[in-house]
Amino acid sequence: MEPGPAIDLVIFDCDGVLVDSEGLSAQVLLSELSDLGLDLDFDYFCANFLGRSFPTVAQDIRRSFDIILPETFEQTYRARLLTAFEAGLAPTSGVVDMVGKLAVPYCVATSSSPQRANNSLRIAGLGGPFGANVFTASEVARGKPAPDLFLHAARRMGVDPARCLVIEDSLPGIAAAVAADMPVLRYTGGAHLRDRVLKHPPEVRTFDNWVELFVLVPSLQGR
Repeated sequence: MEPGPAIDLVIFDCDGVLVDSEGLSAQVLLSELSDLGLDLDFDYFCANFLGRSFPTVAQDIRRSFDIILPETFEQTYRARLLTAFEAGLAPTSGVVDMVGKLAVPYCVATSSSPQRANNSLRIAGLGGPFGANVFTASEVARGKPAPDLFLHAARRMGVDPARCLVIEDSLPGIAAAVAADMPVLRYTGGAHLRDRVLKHPPEVRTFDNWVELFVLVPSLQGR
């Protein structure tokens, strides 16, 4: 990826990048929808819900299937998801070691709610490293694929967007980074992308092992 503008900030997506959460999220959401008589599969989840905020997903479900979701749907989903996370959420392989070696500042910019993001990082052992540098779609007018969230994170961290590197797994996230004029790499090491045919802009480079990040961008490695 180098040479190019120096990278002064790495912006990580959370779900599917820092934490291997998308399989659990799909399992819980698809189960909730099945209870309402709507049977969708994992392929549909990946194609339509990955990388989007829950309010956007819920709106898409209502519009696409002409279904009325119970008022308690989101509350029940989030409660069941937290239970699933507490029991089985793990960081993506090697991510904790990688974060500890970064030579530049870093933050999270995620479509998740603040509570879900903070719980995910805590359970995965990443709450300490990221601290308060966690930005969510609730802080901007438009979520991914709009550039708002990444630009907001760069502004809050005091870094020129052109000198930020985004690490994403989802197509909406990649589109958001491109719209923000930020370089982006696609992390494909999450279980939800394993053995899947991946589509993205041809100029977007991919990697599935966190050691590779320092091969692609050597200047990021500190100690």
